[in-house]
Amino acid sequence: MGDAPGRGAAQRKRRAQPGRPGKYERRPPEGPTSMSSLSQKEELQDEDKNSAFTWEVQANNRAYNSQLKEKVFLCWRRRKHKTNIIRTAKYNFFSFLPLTLYEQFHRLSNLYFLLIIILQGIPDLSTLPWFSLFAPMICLLFIRAARDLADDIGRHKSDRAINNRPCQILMGKSFTWKKWKDLCVGDVVCLHKDSIVPADMLLLASTEPSSLCYVETVDIDGETNLKFRQALTVTHQELTTVRNMASFQGTVTCEAPNSRLHRFVGCLEWNDQKYSLDIGNLLLRGCKIRNTDTCYGLVIYAGMDGWANGWMNGMWVGGIFISVVLVSLVLAFSSGFLAGEFKDKHYYVSALHRDSVATDTFLMFWGFLILLSVTIPMAMFIISEFIYLGNSVFINWDVNMYYEAQDVPAKARSTSLNDHLGQVGYIFSDKTGTLTQNILTFNKCCINGRVYGPDSEARRPKENPYLWNEFADGKLLFHNAALLRLVRNNRDEAVREFWRLLAICHTVMVRDSRGERQLSYQAASPDEEALVTAARNFGYVFLSRTQDTITVMELGEERVYQVLAIMDFNSVRKRMSVLVRKPEGTIGLYTKGADTVIFERLHRRGATEFATEEALAAFAQETLRTLCLAYREVAEDIYEEWQPRHQKASLLLQNRAQVLQQVYSEMEQNLKVGGRVVGHPRGPWDSPAPARKLGETAVNIGFACELLSENMVILEEKEITRMLESYWDSNSNFLTKKSLSGVNLALVINGDFLDKLLVSLRKEPRALVQNVNVDEEWQEPAQSRRDFLHARRLSLMFRSFGIPLAPPSQDSGGRCTSEVLQERTFVDLASHCQAVICCRVTPKQKALIVALVKKYHQVVTLAIGDGANDVNMIKTADVGVGLAGQEGMQAVQNSDFVLGQFRFLQRLLLVHGRWSYMRISKFLRYFFYKTMASMMVQVWFAFYNGFTAQPLYEGWFLAFYNLLYSTIPVLYIGLFEQDISAEQSLGKPELYVVGQKDELFNYWVFFQAVAHGMAASLINFFMTLWISWDTAGPASFSDHQSFAVVVALSCLLSVTMEVILIIKYWSALCVVSILLSLGFYAVMTTTTQCLWLFRMAPKTFPFLYADVSVLSSPSILLVVLLNVSLNTLPVLGLRVIFQALRKARAEEEKVEEGPREDIFTVEPVPHLYRESHARRSSYAFSHHEGYADLITQGTILRTGPGVSDDITSDSSAPCDEGASLSPKESH
Repeated sequence: MGDAPGRGAAQRKRRAQPGRPGKYERRPPEGPTSMSSLSQKEELQDEDKNSAFTWEVQANNRAYNSQLKEKVFLCWRRRKHKTNIIRTAKYNFFSFLPLTLYEQFHRLSNLYFLLIIILQGIPDLSTLPWFSLFAPMICLLFIRAARDLADDIGRHKSDRAINNRPCQILMGKSFTWKKWKDLCVGDVVCLHKDSIVPADMLLLASTEPSSLCYVETVDIDGETNLKFRQALTVTHQELTTVRNMASFQGTVTCEAPNSRLHRFVGCLEWNDQKYSLDIGNLLLRGCKIRNTDTCYGLVIYAGMDGWANGWMNGMWVGGIFISVVLVSLVLAFSSGFLAGEFKDKHYYVSALHRDSVATDTFLMFWGFLILLSVTIPMAMFIISEFIYLGNSVFINWDVNMYYEAQDVPAKARSTSLNDHLGQVGYIFSDKTGTLTQNILTFNKCCINGRVYGPDSEARRPKENPYLWNEFADGKLLFHNAALLRLVRNNRDEAVREFWRLLAICHTVMVRDSRGERQLSYQAASPDEEALVTAARNFGYVFLSRTQDTITVMELGEERVYQVLAIMDFNSVRKRMSVLVRKPEGTIGLYTKGADTVIFERLHRRGATEFATEEALAAFAQETLRTLCLAYREVAEDIYEEWQPRHQKASLLLQNRAQVLQQVYSEMEQNLKVGGRVVGHPRGPWDSPAPARKLGETAVNIGFACELLSENMVILEEKEITRMLESYWDSNSNFLTKKSLSGVNLALVINGDFLDKLLVSLRKEPRALVQNVNVDEEWQEPAQSRRDFLHARRLSLMFRSFGIPLAPPSQDSGGRCTSEVLQERTFVDLASHCQAVICCRVTPKQKALIVALVKKYHQVVTLAIGDGANDVNMIKTADVGVGLAGQEGMQAVQNSDFVLGQFRFLQRLLLVHGRWSYMRISKFLRYFFYKTMASMMVQVWFAFYNGFTAQPLYEGWFLAFYNLLYSTIPVLYIGLFEQDISAEQSLGKPELYVVGQKDELFNYWVFFQAVAHGMAASLINFFMTLWISWDTAGPASFSDHQSFAVVVALSCLLSVTMEVILIIKYWSALCVVSILLSLGFYAVMTTTTQCLWLFRMAPKTFPFLYADVSVLSSPSILLVVLLNVSLNTLPVLGLRVIFQALRKARAEEEKVEEGPREDIFTVEPVPHLYRESHARRSSYAFSHHEGYADLITQGTILRTGPGVSDDITSDSSAPCDEGASLSPKESH
């Protein structure tokens, strides 16, 4: 595992400050923008606010860089540039004790206990021995401090390993091996193949042609594909020797450290010339150098400047604390009233109350507060630490969640969320790489309206069908004999243009390192590589490219195309195009992208286009990923008129991207469909059973395409808009008034619609209605019988909910009369759906959806993903699960739990989650019960001792009761309790609903536990009191110490019987825990009541042989047995009756419910039949922007002076422990 990523992976420590005025300061775009995503607009606005050039670095000049200061506060200034030392540890040798105590006493419970201990030290207030709370408090602080220390030692080891990694730094006139921590801003660093970039740096040169550098950013953004970085032309040409490197004195002026990962703006000043810098020139910390032997960089950001960088809540503690205060007040006022009434009448009362009544009442309040402080059990906090830790260890040890293929075991990175796993109500999941593996295979294609899929097993040839092609690499598993015959005949123009487009329209680079015919493709996207590889195997081989040409071998004929323009891909355009001049002299435009943007740019819609659309609908039903291809012939005069505008737009300094997109769009018109490519994403399961089982127990809002079925009514943008309008207009909550149990709904929306719905409404309330023409869809004639049936079923559903079929009326201003569509309305609708699929959403939108559900629904949310784009969603959810897969470690590092594959989520929730929730719930119920059963006796005793805050129990019993005497069985419950086995939990997912509804521990269950404990305390105290009234002689227990021992023993045995009744998973360890608990009581009582301790400290050990005298009397033992029986038998009888009634009620409901009848049976209807503007696209291919510029500038392929061999040091890297932490090489 590599170190955490650099620039952009987390928010910067320092904000940008006002910088130099003038041309170096970026200005916001002035022209129109074509961006439709509001999230991207907000990101650009953020960039403009923080893009002032305030960061200055001079190469090879540590003295100059170290003197730069920045203002911190008033006149206090500090060094602006940090060292490259990384510190993620929280403590050091001197700060550990004060900091950990400071953090622990930020907890309300710890402050409360500290206050009580301080009050115990005041003689006039103390009512309990000092050790009764002091010892548990020390244990609690020690355990939590030990846990923090262990975690911080791990962070120290990680920091030390990273800081001690070796690297080569230019010192004087040679490169010297140093450690990462020795790096400073302005140093020149030499990096070799497969090494990790130690700091954010400007690429100066490399041994590749034109100083190209391939990097892998898997540990930064989760993307496994290689990215290109390119040095400036001037540094590539000038910095060719060590001497030139050492004399390099360029100054980089750029933006201050910030959180933007994909944008960088700066300027290099050297030899009185200025050169602009962008993200294509920057190597980020944490990147791995790939396919590049040696490269050199100038450190710009170092160290922390570039660093990537609930059950026991206040509800219960606050409630108990308030109860203790109120009871103390009542008892204190009772004591004051008693003193006022009898102080003057009885001399022995006046001796106890020598001060005024008010003073006595005040002091007595604090005395009762100390006496009842044990009602808030400190031991519960201690034991909970062990329970949560133990359940986390069980998750780590579960071999059934071990992914052997990649050696990834399950791991609980957070030890305080185990019970949350048993209460998840909503699951948010990424699709690519999570529900499906991030591996794409060429599956089908559609050419000229005809679909070519893989041949059946019977028709598939035994030998490789591509042996005729000397360039075939054997990686293509797709085979279709008919298509292969068409390709080899070379007579079909559509087939020829289809494969030619795949071989030309891309930004793939090719390397021929193994000799002739051994081509190696380096693609910015694995999907692009898959398409170029498919074309290669079918005989259209991409051979090479230069600045303005691309060479393709077409069925044995080498053809060179002149590249006139590359119109790059971005997330807004959703397409890329290449304009080329063919060897025949004609000009052709080849385009590929999403169907939603390609089909609206077609020249006409003929039979071929409609056949392609039908094929697209079929592909979408199979949940395949598709890419639409199109081309056109461009007349010479059109190109001559367009080319100057393109050239002018390319040279703009401001708004270049926006203007270029407009120019590109002008050329990308009147296209002709070239076909469709269909990729099949591999799923991580052998069957969709895990998702379906989870769907029975949690409402999946997220990417859940496996959950769509034929009986679902699929709602898209216009249907959703209609339902929300009716919902708000009529103010009729049809979502709750009408039963939706018989209607299976699913929402399919995209990121643009989500932005309009959730963001635009805040700025322009009617923006959504204005952008959606509802009339258009509902007035269209049906395209087919299936479309008619689908529309009819939708209308029936709308009528059943009272939704008008006519479009909303509009006023003269063209604005809909509907009220503002609220966020809650959408969330309510989504919550009633079986699945919500959000297509092409940004990481910010993912987090927004999670936040909305958390805001309007008080449920536990879980987010699962495997890439850096899922981090926001994972961190926003209550529980975050990261998949340790092929998309880096960002999701894992920000998650609470780590899994190898999505299918393990089923066992994590249904087994470990349900068990943990049940164990914690039983633990809390029992702990509150046993605490009330023992401590409420102090309140009843106050009525018989004149409200003097005199404790009933022996001080040592109070100290050890919650710590030893009754703790070991409840610890067993918290760690090992099971109601059913793991296999039965997986087979009965409906049991998970108990956790979702929080049925095992809520307000009602809490009050039941408290009432049960109070009832037990009443029986133990008053039954013993009434029997002791008429006793005398040796068997008498009317004295205080004997009475206290009888009540204490009755209480201990009663709570022990209760734990025996509630345990369902019996084992030898369970029996040992019960016997051990009783054994502790026997040993400690015998010890604290022995003669020699009494003689040593009679005030500390006053109960001399009290326990022995009680246990030696059979009649007193019968009293104990009576108390235990009265506490156990009625409760056992009530539980048997309630269980029988519950079972009978469940059977009656099952009979009354009968078989479920679906209200609507909906056929799967291709969305294209409805000509919907917001049709669901199955486009999901991976593209990346930015590489077209490197190609068209000529820098990526230019030939020029390379880096001299004398720069490269012959010395090998020193071996140390830090080097072993490098990420494993990906293949």
